[in-house]
Amino acid sequence: MKSSQANRLSRETSPYLLQHAYNPVDWYPWGEEALMKADREKKPILLSIGYSACHWCHVMAHESFEDESIAQIMNDHFVNIKVDREERPDLDKIYQTAVQIFLRRGGGWPLTMFLTPGQVPFYGGTYFPPEDRYGIPSFGRVLRGIVQVFREKPEDIQETVRQIREAMAGISREASPAAQTPVDPQIVSAGVRALYSHFDQTHGGFGTAPKFPATMSLNLFLRHYQKSRETRYLEAVDLTLRKMARGGIYDQLGGGFHRYSTDVEWLAPHFEKMLYDNAQLVMLYLSVYQVTGDPFHATIAQETLDYVLREMTHSDGGFYATQDADSERVEGKFFTWSQPEIRSVLGDDAEPFCRYYDVTPAGNWEHRNILRVVGSLDDLSAQFDMPREALRDLLARGRTKLFSEREKRIKPHRDEKVLASWNGLMIQAFAQGAMVLGNTAYLRAANSAADFIFQHLYHDGRLRRTWKDGEGKLNAYLDDYAFVANALLELHQVDFEPRHLDRARSLINTLNEQFWDSNTGGYFFTSRDHEALMTRMKSGIDESIPSGNALAAQALLTFHHLTGDPGSLERAERILRLYAPAMQENPFGHGGLLNVADFYLEKPKEIVLVEGTSPPETRAFLQEIRRIYLPNRIFFLSSGRPGDLPEPLRGKVSVGGRPTLYVCSHFTCSAPVTTIEEARALLGPSL
Repeated sequence: MKSSQANRLSRETSPYLLQHAYNPVDWYPWGEEALMKADREKKPILLSIGYSACHWCHVMAHESFEDESIAQIMNDHFVNIKVDREERPDLDKIYQTAVQIFLRRGGGWPLTMFLTPGQVPFYGGTYFPPEDRYGIPSFGRVLRGIVQVFREKPEDIQETVRQIREAMAGISREASPAAQTPVDPQIVSAGVRALYSHFDQTHGGFGTAPKFPATMSLNLFLRHYQKSRETRYLEAVDLTLRKMARGGIYDQLGGGFHRYSTDVEWLAPHFEKMLYDNAQLVMLYLSVYQVTGDPFHATIAQETLDYVLREMTHSDGGFYATQDADSERVEGKFFTWSQPEIRSVLGDDAEPFCRYYDVTPAGNWEHRNILRVVGSLDDLSAQFDMPREALRDLLARGRTKLFSEREKRIKPHRDEKVLASWNGLMIQAFAQGAMVLGNTAYLRAANSAADFIFQHLYHDGRLRRTWKDGEGKLNAYLDDYAFVANALLELHQVDFEPRHLDRARSLINTLNEQFWDSNTGGYFFTSRDHEALMTRMKSGIDESIPSGNALAAQALLTFHHLTGDPGSLERAERILRLYAPAMQENPFGHGGLLNVADFYLEKPKEIVLVEGTSPPETRAFLQEIRRIYLPNRIFFLSSGRPGDLPEPLRGKVSVGGRPTLYVCSHFTCSAPVTTIEEARALLGPSL
């Protein structure tokens, strides 16, 4: 039951915290007030971390945090702190690491941790049910047990604190070895082979349920295919992307991907949609389109970008964080259908539509239907005695009608925070959409979002983490600086505007001043002037997004090749050497760094296009070469005037007034070419 009185969370801007503003729990946001209260009253801290689109966070809130008797125990015996993990990934990284030590397995959300007044965890878990079930003790029983131990056995807590401090220090030491290891030239191919041994040959992806998109591993496959021409790696990526796009993890009506599949065949997702998943998948689909030329992959990328423009974009340009899994407190209600609902909307078109999209009277998920593609146009054509084109039109017409009908439903909650790092990923996705598809609307969206960040989230030379309701706040983290810098460097290679490069330079300078570990290399997750926490984390391990150190290294390498800056190359090399042992030992956790290692080891092609006298001819030439899959490349557009290129690339001129291409690599440049055919031959075929 919700309280009639608002708690302290009502003064926050985070949608997740505001969802708990009327709990009967005496919640505090993380901050000095709560921490001083715990220290003053010698009470344990109950730390609850989640995010607004998290289904099980909602479940635990309704079952426990809205329960008056549970709230009474929490209020009497604990200082209760609620944290939005998307706003405070620093806290989430620390306490997720701790819970994995406690549980000896992965963590997750909601994260439920019990801390000493000094912020050190002594017990924790994830979701706790209202009564004993699933082999998990009830939340009430856990609370009463913690109260008893804290009162009667302080020596046990002290011993646990000692052990957890020691374990966390050990993890930090492993992430920062004193020795710097050279980067083995075979490190990427060895990692790819290890990953392939876990590939699902039937359904695509890796392992069994739950199944995540694993974009970083699939990108590695694509890179390896380009070099080796071993078709099994391209086939693995193509199979995965087709299975996902035809499955329930993809929104067949509105575009965009849900977070992950709860089953092995991509049917039943957790229905939340995350900005970062969709950004990474767009870039992967665009890459496969470049390799294969198959418009299927371009269509999925375009539908996903269009979904983001329609549903996830602020009027001033920033991108929102997430859409919820639940609608009217029911998971998936917005996205699923009964067969009678579809028949009532589609009429005579319903039968072939239902066959194609796996809609049955019994339903394919909890007595309802998730739309997924199980039919083929050839089979339907024979079955219904209709031409393929007529069926294609019927299916498109059906999707349009059902989408319009779905728009009348109560939509899932949308978390309208604008997060710097996730916006960086999506800006990069739109920049690549503009580059590969030639869509100027996508370039406008990328520029608008970049300008949004520098208008609302950049003050006095420093980034902020999050913006909502007119307020940008919280010190930005490594991910924010690295992801936005990468996006700006990519955007610079699309429209060649100097401001993108200048902004990226500023962010990289701050990274070096505030985050760099001068002892062993690599970047800490938090800045030097960040608030003091239990530990200062530094890691190269990916989560659902690449590690901050991976994208920082990528930004450094790109910046080096664009500007010739030697310091950026040196820092990137130190990062790769630092994490080389971890990449070799665990390629699954270091896909981000392995992709960067490939860029570093292969050395990018520096592609210089000198403008001709006809701007339309130059644009057409540039668009053609951008359709070629070149994961390791740097684009330059030169006027041919002195000084508009880095020193090693100068002296390039137009031949006969035509747009003229030069390709440089390993300190040598090709002869100039002036035709698309010559350019394709020089850059290599995409197949």
